[in-house]
Amino acid sequence: MSLREQINTKKLPAHLAVIMDGNGRWAKQQGLLRVVGHENGTKSVRQTVEACAELGIKNLTLYAFSTENWNRPKLEVQTLMKLLVKSLKKEMKTFEDNNIKLCAIGNLNDLPKKAHKELLDVIEKTKNNTNMTLTLALSYGSREEIVNVIKELSVKVKNNIISSESIDESIINKHLYTHNLPDVDLLIRTSGEQRISNFLLWQIAYAELYFTDVLWPDFTKENLYEALINYQNRERRFGKTSEQLT
Repeated sequence: MSLREQINTKKLPAHLAVIMDGNGRWAKQQGLLRVVGHENGTKSVRQTVEACAELGIKNLTLYAFSTENWNRPKLEVQTLMKLLVKSLKKEMKTFEDNNIKLCAIGNLNDLPKKAHKELLDVIEKTKNNTNMTLTLALSYGSREEIVNVIKELSVKVKNNIISSESIDESIINKHLYTHNLPDVDLLIRTSGEQRISNFLLWQIAYAELYFTDVLWPDFTKENLYEALINYQNRERRFGKTSEQLT
């Protein structure tokens, strides 16, 4: 039985998030420039997106560029932004063929004008697609997102729009970038690193974490299937005991 056949399509994560790590190290191992690693990483993005759409995963969020990534060498950042524009144009067919809606979260206004315009254009063109929502985290930082929520709620309390007593998890969820998405069920990180790196800190409160040594440009559909099988073999208790779940 193939890995694909071992996956129970009735137990898929409603929301899968991926930290795509290892592009630079992959390039270094090949004796190539870091940007070549990022270029090769786009192939893994396509494979992952297509596999999720084929399986029936409704929500996929990819950590494409963090707020901290702006501190990388200028040439690398410029190349990443150009690659973003190129990829968005190239992947329009993938989005249409698979009925995928593109969204983005983060400080999108920090993106270069050309990248921002192309991103908004693809978001507009795919807004009515219904098979899957693909969310790109761009210029994204979770702590910053949470700070912004606190500021928004503080203003609303000050202006008597809401009371401080009414603030609960659902109110906070409504003010997050991901207000239209369910909580993350499974978070995958590639390249052997075992940390969260300021990604969806609130949203992964009960997520299953899966770390793999595979560098992102080498991540294939088979690697995704392995992660999903591992996820499906876990018992998710959400604070309860095993006996309470049966």
